[in-house]
Amino acid sequence: MKNFLAIFNGTPEAVEKSGWNALSESERNKRSQAGIAAWHAWMENHKAQIVVAGGPIGKTKRVSGKGITDAHNAICGYVVVSADSHDAAARLFDKHPHFAVLPGEAVEVMECMPVPGA
Repeated sequence: MKNFLAIFNGTPEAVEKSGWNALSESERNKRSQAGIAAWHAWMENHKAQIVVAGGPIGKTKRVSGKGITDAHNAICGYVVVSADSHDAAARLFDKHPHFAVLPGEAVEVMECMPVPGA
C-alpha cells in the first residue's frame, strides 16, 4: 500500500459558479449541514484507508529567501489515504461531498514519495 495526499481545492469563483451565493441563508445552512454530515459519513466509510484525518486549512503564509508574506491559494483542506495505486486512491474521492454537496471545486490526489536517500 502507498500513501496519497488529497488536497481539497476551492475558490471564490467556484463558489460563485456553483450558485451557492444565490441560495438563501437558510438553504446554505441546510446544505452546509448536509455536506458536513456527508463528509463525516465519507470519513467513516473510508476509515480503513485514512492514514491522517487532516482537516480544513486556514490562511497561508509564504516563506522564501525574500522573507514571509501573506499568500493565497485554492487549498482548503487535506487528508492522507492509503491505497494500492494512484487510480485507486483517486477513486476514493469520486462524488466526494466536497464538490457533490458543498461548493468545493476539486480534490487533487498525489502520491507521498519516500525521501531520497532515507
